[in-house]
Amino acid sequence: MQAKDIMQRNVRTVGPDATVEEVAAILAEAGYTGLPVVDDDNRVIGIVTEADLLVRAKRLNLPRFFPFLGGVILLENPRRFEEELRKATAVRVGEIMTTDVVTVTEYTPIQDVATLMVERRINRVPVVRDGRLVGLITRDDIIRAIHLGLDSGSGGAGAGHSPRPADSQTTRKDGHDGP
Repeated sequence: MQAKDIMQRNVRTVGPDATVEEVAAILAEAGYTGLPVVDDDNRVIGIVTEADLLVRAKRLNLPRFFPFLGGVILLENPRRFEEELRKATAVRVGEIMTTDVVTVTEYTPIQDVATLMVERRINRVPVVRDGRLVGLITRDDIIRAIHLGLDSGSGGAGAGHSPRPADSQTTRKDGHDGP
């Protein structure tokens, strides 16, 4: 089985000029943990993850307070925190993204993708063709392929099973295709 057999095809991406606030919104709304960062030619130039955002947020000095009679008394001016937060969320993705990106091609064997993920301790690998993003494989995709491969009894997920049926069509709970 190859990367093309299990990769996600409609990959959400951001550009290097996106703000931390924009990325945080995408990650929260979509339930993602990271996104490829691409240039205007759809070439992968980085990855931005929850961890990158957390490192940035860790630098914020939260206002100190203490509880008093069912309320709180702030020991510092909350405007300072608001200003720090505003500056932190205005940071551009290009400033915090990981630029040493591991990529694979559509024809990379799944075993090699899994090995890369384990050895490099990464959760997602962009799939590229001629340097341009064509897909993404996450650890969940690998696990799903293993599961479907075992269920098919053929040792591979290709025996009539598609690891990601939603990539090409919408499948309803009743088994019929369509919205």
